[in-house]
Amino acid sequence: MSTPDSTTATLIQRLDAADLLPGAADLRTLSYDLLHLHPGDPVVDVGCGSGRAVAELAARETCPIGIDPSETMLDAARTRWTALDFRHATAESLPLPDGSMTGYRADKVFHELACPTAALAEARRVLVPGGRIVLLGQDWDAIIIDSDSPETTRAIVHARAATIPNPRAARQYRTLLLDNDFHDVSIEARTAVFTDLPMLSLLTGFADAAVTTGAISTAAAAAWITEQSERAESERLFLAFPIFIAAATRP
Repeated sequence: MSTPDSTTATLIQRLDAADLLPGAADLRTLSYDLLHLHPGDPVVDVGCGSGRAVAELAARETCPIGIDPSETMLDAARTRWTALDFRHATAESLPLPDGSMTGYRADKVFHELACPTAALAEARRVLVPGGRIVLLGQDWDAIIIDSDSPETTRAIVHARAATIPNPRAARQYRTLLLDNDFHDVSIEARTAVFTDLPMLSLLTGFADAAVTTGAISTAAAAAWITEQSERAESERLFLAFPIFIAAATRP
């Protein structure tokens, strides 16, 4: 078993915190419902992280398999849910037989993929005819942050998005599913709103990324963070993520 490095440990903490945010459980429940699963159905959760969704799918009496490219994440999942099935693999190469899954779920995964089409080809391969796919994720290039400096804010959002392999994947879910011959495609949007002080560290990371990429100056970043800090301290911070949930059927 590997020991989490500081970066992975921080990521696990953030994922755990995100799982407990208001509305997060409802969003996961919606994704499970859209899979149209029955007791005993096999389902794969791609990019399972520390395994919460796999455990919740198991609680619905399905037969879930968690897939993740990080052995450290999988170690955390196996420690938490010792009886469940977690496997090391990528979305583009699933260790599953053809037509072996009734459901396929990927939450906050496709924006990390350079080639989503390869992942969808794998989804089609492992799904049975009539099997369901559900994709969830935020659009990193459409984040909303309240600020007295809208131009600087736009530069920061776009610069942060540019550090992600596929930041606009979520807005492309519907087209991607249609282009890869999935049927009965549906999509809906939810908005995650944050106004609390702990989100200030996330915004600081955004500004740091903008400085690193040369999108804004160090002085502009410092002024922007000062403003966001003042907003947070006076309970005026506002950050919103558009989240898209797409579902479809394999023909």
